[in-house]
Amino acid sequence: MPAPVPRSLVVILRTMLILAATGSLVVLAVILPLLWIDLEGVSMAYAIPLIAALALGVACLQVVGVCIWRLLTLVLRGRIFSRSAFRYVDVITGAVAAGGVLLVVIGVVLSEGTAAPGLVLLIGGAALLAFAAALTVNVARRLLAQAVERDTQARRLEDELSDVI
Repeated sequence: MPAPVPRSLVVILRTMLILAATGSLVVLAVILPLLWIDLEGVSMAYAIPLIAALALGVACLQVVGVCIWRLLTLVLRGRIFSRSAFRYVDVITGAVAAGGVLLVVIGVVLSEGTAAPGLVLLIGGAALLAFAAALTVNVARRLLAQAVERDTQARRLEDELSDVI
């Protein structure tokens, strides 16, 4: 049987999630309103999609953080290899993919303005990385499904063996 995940590791990860969540709230409550003020005089057709995409991107990150928190709870309870983990992994995949789409939207909006082409290319590269991360999480989900299936088979065989004995 594999060694359990050390509780200290879960505490460190949760501390990082709390710091990230706090930072995301600062972005939503302070940074984005300040950016909105800085965009005064800029076309609303430019400012609204940009601010909306940034806010939705932060929301996607918050969703990922909540799902990771829930997965860590399953880890602590020794239930990570269960079907209940699938919904969190699926939501993470969707949120990361949505973040990639939002990065594409931000790149398109910036390309219409005076943004440097290099910045638009960097955002496009970040979008590709987000899509790659979503696919990687999808692969991890498939591995989780295999592990859950094997665990189910092992339990069934143990039950059959105990009936025989």
